[in-house]
Amino acid sequence: MSTSSSGAGDRLVRIGAIVFFIGALSTLATMAPLFLGTHPLPSIAWSLCMLMGVGFLIAAAGVIRSARAGSRAER
Repeated sequence: MSTSSSGAGDRLVRIGAIVFFIGALSTLATMAPLFLGTHPLPSIAWSLCMLMGVGFLIAAAGVIRSARAGSRAER
């Protein structure tokens, strides 16, 4: 077991979660005008919604990195 408080991919998982959360907030902000009957937001707001997928990929890369580091430590 490692004595450090953070593993190999923990930072990537945290960054991915933050990016995902920003994308989720952007999705809520861009969908709200559709339900409220106001003017839709510009296309840059719609493109910020893609941050959800990017954040998921970053977090998945962190999980894979942690798993690989753990399997190397067992050897």
